[in-house]
Amino acid sequence: MKLVSTRNSSHIVSFREAVLDCIPPDGGLYVPASEEDLRPWVMYMDETTSFASIAGTLTSALLREEFSPVVCERIAGTAFAHSSPLLRQLDDRFYSLELYHGPTGCHKDFAFSWFASALEHLLVMEDREATVLAATGGVTGRSLAAAFSGKKRLKLVLAYAKGTLAGLDPESLAWNGGNIYPVEVEGDLKSAQELVRQIYSDPDLVSRFGLTLANTMNIGRLLPQVFFYMFAFTRLRKKVLGDIFYAVPSGNFGNLVAGLYAWKFSLPVNGFITDATAALSCDATGQCMCMDSIVPLANRGAADPASPSNLERLEQVFQVNPMILRGLVFPSEVSQSSIPDIIYSMYRKYGILLDSAAAAACGAIDAVSGRLNSDEGTVVLVSKDHPAFEADFLRKTCGVSPSIPDSLTGIRDKVTGAQSIPVSTGHLRTILENFSIRG
Repeated sequence: MKLVSTRNSSHIVSFREAVLDCIPPDGGLYVPASEEDLRPWVMYMDETTSFASIAGTLTSALLREEFSPVVCERIAGTAFAHSSPLLRQLDDRFYSLELYHGPTGCHKDFAFSWFASALEHLLVMEDREATVLAATGGVTGRSLAAAFSGKKRLKLVLAYAKGTLAGLDPESLAWNGGNIYPVEVEGDLKSAQELVRQIYSDPDLVSRFGLTLANTMNIGRLLPQVFFYMFAFTRLRKKVLGDIFYAVPSGNFGNLVAGLYAWKFSLPVNGFITDATAALSCDATGQCMCMDSIVPLANRGAADPASPSNLERLEQVFQVNPMILRGLVFPSEVSQSSIPDIIYSMYRKYGILLDSAAAAACGAIDAVSGRLNSDEGTVVLVSKDHPAFEADFLRKTCGVSPSIPDSLTGIRDKVTGAQSIPVSTGHLRTILENFSIRG
């Protein structure tokens, strides 16, 4: 797979280069340079094919120029040996794709696990090492730590806001012999993000400490999210004869862009429904529009390594023919005040509890139904995170609490032994100097 920057199509790199040096010098984001026809592989698989096998096959199809089929199977097998998404049928034409059945109940588990596995294999092949630095909160931090724990050639430095460091496995921590170094910044999450942003803005530091990113600015973190849609289709293709739509929570648009990449890779899909935001919404005629598109790329700031958005990737998908955007992406306004009613309605009707993000995507379904040009369409609702993270809110909303899986016990347990640092890049650089692995 060849990749190019969103801001310079002549800057072509390999997957290896894009993963290890994930920040394009022009300030853009790496994206696939061409469309891949994965239909022969996707149509060969069915509901009996495991998620690990699907991921291994598609990894080989996409990265065959850089990894052997055996290595691709090993990457996916290592990542997904004990976890898989779940497609749940709710009624004749409505399904829920649950992405919270990974080790920490977060949808990011799958992408982090594949990324860490792929990166570790790359590093072994090149006999080098790398460090990931990230500013994070509780849920994402636990997911990152679970994916990176025990990796021989990877180290992970996590910057938390003061008082929020909790839920990590003590055996994975550096002072107990592990490869994960969490630190608390004497400020809020934005302060921690600013420190990380300053570190990654210095190419000399990035090179010196062998740094790369594990958020969706790194295409290696985004690419495995394509597998979700391929997995769902293998479960649907013998049941559904008509159109297929996915209702995707907006977030930072990572799952939406991954779905669009699946479409570019020949996945049968008729559209994506999402809750509208200030950045992606509808014009006066009800058609999809991206507000950022009115600002030329040359006049924008560089992509943010600490808190990325994928809107620029979405724009790149449709830059050849903007009309396709209007026929494939369907955003709709969903008020925050309606979320409790949506959650309660879904619980009463189907007996399931949704997280707030999934509820927002669910609320967009009815609002856009008249714009889908399909009377027989099947809708798949993407549910990202385990409802246990919002247990108190769901108990107030529905009168019941979600069951708490064993993997989520201890998520609020405070981590002892962590260093607390002021909002200073000097202190963070010292930690990287003493802890990170340099090739």
